[in-house]
Amino acid sequence: MDPSSKSPDDDDLRPEAEAARRPQPQPQPREWRFAQVFGERAAGEDVQEVDIISAIEFDKSGDHLATGDRGGRVVLFERTDSRDSASRSELERQDYPIARHPEFRYKTEFQSHEPEFDYLKSLEIEEKINKIKWCQTANNALFLLSTNDKTIKYWKVQERKVKRISVMNLNTSQSSGNGTTSSSSSSSSRAILPNGGCSEKLYNFPNNDLLFPPGGCTSLRLPVVTGQDLNLVPRCRRVYSHAHDYHINSISNNSDGETYISADDLRINLWNLEISNQSFNIVDVKPANMEDLTEVITCAEFHPTHCNTLAYSSSKGSIRLIDLRQSALCDNHAKLFEEHEAPGSRSFFTEIIASVSDIKFARDGRHILSRDYMTLKFWDINMDSGPVATFQVHEYLRPKLCDLYENDSIFDKFECCLSGDGLRVATGSYSNLFRVFGCTPGSAEATTLEASRNPMRRQVANLTRPARTLTSLTRAVRRGGENPGVDANGNSYDLSTKLLHLAWHPTENSIACAAANSLYMYYA
Repeated sequence: MDPSSKSPDDDDLRPEAEAARRPQPQPQPREWRFAQVFGERAAGEDVQEVDIISAIEFDKSGDHLATGDRGGRVVLFERTDSRDSASRSELERQDYPIARHPEFRYKTEFQSHEPEFDYLKSLEIEEKINKIKWCQTANNALFLLSTNDKTIKYWKVQERKVKRISVMNLNTSQSSGNGTTSSSSSSSSRAILPNGGCSEKLYNFPNNDLLFPPGGCTSLRLPVVTGQDLNLVPRCRRVYSHAHDYHINSISNNSDGETYISADDLRINLWNLEISNQSFNIVDVKPANMEDLTEVITCAEFHPTHCNTLAYSSSKGSIRLIDLRQSALCDNHAKLFEEHEAPGSRSFFTEIIASVSDIKFARDGRHILSRDYMTLKFWDINMDSGPVATFQVHEYLRPKLCDLYENDSIFDKFECCLSGDGLRVATGSYSNLFRVFGCTPGSAEATTLEASRNPMRRQVANLTRPARTLTSLTRAVRRGGENPGVDANGNSYDLSTKLLHLAWHPTENSIACAAANSLYMYYA
């Protein structure tokens, strides 16, 4: 072939191809610092059961944070470090933007759910908040969904102006309108009329509770609004009830801003936010004979941008992706994600620890993060042969599975979260520890942090071999393993202190996590 006949596009494509083959630089591991704590316990202070945090959620903008507790309360926090709040002169003096970590302050709280009793089933329904989801804001009002085991509520929180009225002529206190005083025990037996006249009737008879100044009122004072205070008023707009026979484990908003789903062990229902007395059952895994039941739904989540797509996980460790356009009842999934177990590795605990406790879509909608008892798994929705990467959270507990089964710790439901840029994932563990992993191909980042004012004090050097680089997306990576029998610090672990709930700020490297009744926030 004549070199002169070579296409000019070949030279243009060659640098791009070489750049694609060149290994991409790995993001540097983050150093996490303590930012804030709300509800910190004093040494030796007992924690009330109703004060334990059971749900955490940032809103889409990251300017608000909501927590729910076992007492049925929802507490809202708002961000205070926004650059919008700085004055113009302060902004002009800054030659370059100052890196700030998100700072929040208490905003308000309200009682979302009360304990109930189902008389038909003789079942007590506790007030514990299972999940909180933020909805779209409108007219400077905040909207959110909160749910306990049976009932979902749609809340609106808005600032209302409370007017204060000036003091009028008539006053029931001892002080009169013009500052002089008059005693009801006056020796005079005549009552003074407003126009300055007198009456011969008794002044201090029992029904007379209005006092007038001596000589009457010189002028008529009309009520005037003297001030307006802003108060946050929560109002329950909708109550969605009587749609689930089993405990609700998850709710998720749709990207269309009009609908959401709620899931229990056997069914997923689709709701319209404005219609509280009707829902549509879109997934039903209940068999005709309950003895044939082999798996239950553990979590459900809408796709962040595609309103017709959602995923739900099961107690067998699988994740199903369904398309609402296929049929009204989505019993058949569009894709199935599951990791096949190695031959001969099955034991009594295999299915228990494989149960998925939480799933989250990445912000780009391309990946799904799932958490089972022992691991985090990172999935590509375009590749259903297996997870892209697997992260060992607390491998040191594997020899202790029998003990964990005896004390029911093996059934603990840990949540997971992803960073807004999709480069890192996080989840909780025991001893109030949580772990942060880098999820880019070839990353060996695996950080162990403690929910305390000094999060890095339990950080130890990771002596395990570095993670293998992904040569293709068909190979999974396991990293972050620890030595068996010890925790990440080489000390004994505490199963009574567990970090189940955490959330990642949608736009910044900031994590909020719950340790019992305390809310800790960290940044990197």
